[in-house]
Amino acid sequence: MWTIMTGAASPTEGLTGIVGFAARAIDALGEFGVGAFTLAETVVPPIPSEVILPLAGYLAKQGSLNLFLVFATSTLGAYLGALLLYLLGAKLGLDRSIRGLSKLPLVDREDFEHAAGWFRRHGRSSIFFGRLLPGVRSLISLPAGAAAMPLGTFTLFTLAGSGLWNGALIGLGYLLGTQYRLIEEYSRFLNYAVYGALAVAVVLLVLRRTKRARAHREDVRR
Repeated sequence: MWTIMTGAASPTEGLTGIVGFAARAIDALGEFGVGAFTLAETVVPPIPSEVILPLAGYLAKQGSLNLFLVFATSTLGAYLGALLLYLLGAKLGLDRSIRGLSKLPLVDREDFEHAAGWFRRHGRSSIFFGRLLPGVRSLISLPAGAAAMPLGTFTLFTLAGSGLWNGALIGLGYLLGTQYRLIEEYSRFLNYAVYGALAVAVVLLVLRRTKRARAHREDVRR
């Protein structure tokens, strides 16, 4: 039916750039591949969930994936990734964890400090609402573990927040699943957005580290 309506051999045909790559990877790996993507995105963001999950919903609408299994595996993946950071914070403490993780590409110490500040201000509710905020979502687990937040509370708030976020993005892709032209436009827009965000992230990271290195040299001279 899809071929008759659009002339495309596959629901991923016509999707280009990083979005096309992600869609084909999801189509090939299946529902558990979506879970693996969300786990990785929680720990070291390779491709953001704002790209992965709507595409998974779109493919579910086309019949390539099971909608409920996509939701379950994506939420489980997000929780397992969050749990890894929680356990790291509990084991090493906040400062040691931040020192180690800030060496990762496209991650800076200030990102972790921002998440830690959010946790200090809002307490356990930050675990739920933080899952809805880009930049906080992936890192909020670290201060929670370092502060010895009860694991049961952490699990409940993480699953609730991640489930809400994942469900909204998957649902968006599912609703757009019959609109092939909209998906093509969405693909192009997301490609530009992802490339732009990566470029900005790299520039900001270089500027932050250059500024920090300059301040360190001035302190040494004094």
